[in-house]
Amino acid sequence: MEKEKSVEELVIIEEEKIEKNDTGTRVLKRESLKFPVIFFGSFVYAIGLNCFLRPLNLYSGGMMGFAQLIQSLFLRAGIAFGGFNISAVLYYIFNIPGLVLAAKKMRKRFIFKTVFAVTSITILLSIIPIPDVMLMEDKLTNIVVAGMLCGAGIGIILWMGGCDGGMSIIGMLIIMTRGKGSVGQISLGTNIVLYTIMLFLFDIPTVIYSLIYSVFNSIASDKIHTQNISTQVTVITKLKDTKPMEVEVMGRLNRGMTEINAKGIFTGEPVRIFFIYVSQYEVARLKAIIRQYDEHAFIVENEGVRIDGNFRKKLT
Repeated sequence: MEKEKSVEELVIIEEEKIEKNDTGTRVLKRESLKFPVIFFGSFVYAIGLNCFLRPLNLYSGGMMGFAQLIQSLFLRAGIAFGGFNISAVLYYIFNIPGLVLAAKKMRKRFIFKTVFAVTSITILLSIIPIPDVMLMEDKLTNIVVAGMLCGAGIGIILWMGGCDGGMSIIGMLIIMTRGKGSVGQISLGTNIVLYTIMLFLFDIPTVIYSLIYSVFNSIASDKIHTQNISTQVTVITKLKDTKPMEVEVMGRLNRGMTEINAKGIFTGEPVRIFFIYVSQYEVARLKAIIRQYDEHAFIVENEGVRIDGNFRKKLT
């Protein structure tokens, strides 16, 4: 009689089956559908920056903020480049070292999507006209809208497994190395350094308003970047044999599970409780697997938990 395979052996078999079925053509088709969404995110970002922030003569954060700062210094020196907005071109040039570094540590599909996003942003920022006056009367309203739009655009790009370049690339590399932090938090920290430098070049209100924009930008991008939101999922099931479900969860999501045997206080029936830690991006797939085996399972999600330990962040 053949010896029954352990859960670990079955998980390995499941992973090999997924890898075998996930052909290059399949991956290419799946990933190609994300490029239009990345372009949309780039467009949202460009609209927020050109139409709502730049008419206020304020500064974005990260690499774009440094690009804007250098352009301002050129203008002060009397170099206008014929009225052409060179900050977008400088932004592209500044991103080259980060892309080279990321190419050595990140997957190719992430690099392709990031290059596409950075190129789209550069082109859109160059062709979308900057209004001569504010689109809305209240200055603070324009700043908040700019921050939310730019942050949403960045978040959409990150959600699709790409990156808008600049400090987002550096932030993702740091998170993958340390396993902590978020892209928005790291970008905000960099922006504080940028705005401190700007204090010596511009008036205080310009710096304060730019910092307000940066805060709303970071909040919006972190909310949409669901791969960076850690979630605890608790599953209570009455299934007698949970091994097939365990194998599929661990094989398809590459996530561990912790099991507790318990019983219902009212019914006295035996139940099994599973604790699974995933990103918010993976929750829908996890629930689909569980419902496939037990449509009556009790599932509880606890979003935004802090995890300290051996937890793999899948940002791309």
